[in-house]
Amino acid sequence: MAYQFEFAPVFEHVDLLLAGAGFTLALTAVGAVLGIGLGIIGAICRAWKLKPFDWLFGIYVEVIRNTPFLVQLFFIFFGLPSLGIRMTEWHAAVLAMVINLGAYSTEIIRAGIQATPRGQIEAAQSLALSRAQIFRHVVLRPALAKVWPALTSQVIIVMLGSAVCSQIATEELTFAANFIQSRNFRAFETYFVTTAMYFLMALLIRQLLIQIGHRFVTGRAR
Repeated sequence: MAYQFEFAPVFEHVDLLLAGAGFTLALTAVGAVLGIGLGIIGAICRAWKLKPFDWLFGIYVEVIRNTPFLVQLFFIFFGLPSLGIRMTEWHAAVLAMVINLGAYSTEIIRAGIQATPRGQIEAAQSLALSRAQIFRHVVLRPALAKVWPALTSQVIIVMLGSAVCSQIATEELTFAANFIQSRNFRAFETYFVTTAMYFLMALLIRQLLIQIGHRFVTGRAR
């Protein structure tokens, strides 16, 4: 017998899906801001070889980039309580996303910093700019402009990877989809709608980050 598509049982729970999507976007926003901030610090330490932090960030980057995000999440949520460090599902998910994005953005931003010509820094010094001004306008901002598309893609990857946070009962979009599917048993329809929502969120985040990049990084508003 042919399968009968029924999306009505899914849209009966559209409030749960929207709440889950909002939770996912909130996770992504916090994770992106803190993760990129951590990446900037790590990139500076590694690019300028600030001892011993360059060594510590090097180990951190290699560990995170060579282990699954799900294992990192489980370590934070289930492993750390063994050491007396307990946190809610929200805090565990945010911390995992920040740590994961921070490692990847460290290497992305480091590449941008190392691509800055030495002559530009010397020219800025000859103009009597302060170290803070040189770092902000000559080193960091041009570096971010070079790597902003890569950072944008990495933020989207982390957003999509947040789906595994449902494994610790974080009430994001996949958690909501699993709950709905367990009630209506319409797996195809439920996950079809969920897939479409992730796709739309990815497009939204990409466009938002492009606009942020044009306005605050490259200085070209659109």
